[in-house]
Amino acid sequence: MTAKVKVARLSLLSNTILIIMKLVVGLFTGSVSIISEAIHSTMDLLASIIAFISVQISDKPADDTHPYGHGKVENISGVIESLLIFVASIFIIIEATNKIVNPKEIGSISVGFIVMFISSAINFMVSKKLYKVARQEDSIALEADALHLRTDIYTSFGVGSGLFLIWITGLNYLDPMVAILVAIFILKEAFELLKTAFNPLLDVKLSDEEIKIIKDNINKYASIYYNYHDLKTRKSGRIRFIDLHLVFPEDMSVKNAHDVCDRIESDIGQSLTYTQIMIHLESSSKI
Repeated sequence: MTAKVKVARLSLLSNTILIIMKLVVGLFTGSVSIISEAIHSTMDLLASIIAFISVQISDKPADDTHPYGHGKVENISGVIESLLIFVASIFIIIEATNKIVNPKEIGSISVGFIVMFISSAINFMVSKKLYKVARQEDSIALEADALHLRTDIYTSFGVGSGLFLIWITGLNYLDPMVAILVAIFILKEAFELLKTAFNPLLDVKLSDEEIKIIKDNINKYASIYYNYHDLKTRKSGRIRFIDLHLVFPEDMSVKNAHDVCDRIESDIGQSLTYTQIMIHLESSSKI
């Protein structure tokens, strides 16, 4: 079992436990902010399931049907997860607005904020582990899952703090207001996730920072080759695809030209993990 699959399974377990905790306490206390957190965690669970499935598929090697591998499955899962967050946020806002119009007293508030603070602590530990593996494996699916849990850290803590204030002041209207603030925060995070996950599906180029690294490694050998052009980049899952044309002097042998290409590919591979590089050789007579 790979590190990605193990940490995705951990996320599944933690989200299941938190949903049960929040749902039971939310129904017991009648707090819309706690129930909204239960809904949020349900979305997190769905996201974890999607991430768990996608990381297993994305790790499959390239085949005849998918010659570039299965990496974009992770991007698709990230898009689905962000849309789930949008749906959950709208539902929370609708429910919270209804509570403002038809207010109800909250019971056992102390139990509510204690559970929220516990939830925040659990998600902090799990999301930290997810982010670590996501960076190591360059996994957009795990990064999306970690983002879900990170928003849950803030929102659970915010709900807990709101309930604590209600416990002190007795102002019950703070509960739905906190829920709406939670939903707005989640919507912002969902938009960022959607943008990150969706761009690679359109074969958007690598970041300017990554392209600079590629060019710097190519330029190290500028005294040997004649020129380069048509540099193209894209990303599929964690794999960075790099394509360029390298122009050599007419009198350079094919073997020597290939040796330079191998050195460039090796240098780029050491600077950027998970790369597949295609260099097309050209003679300066073509320019």
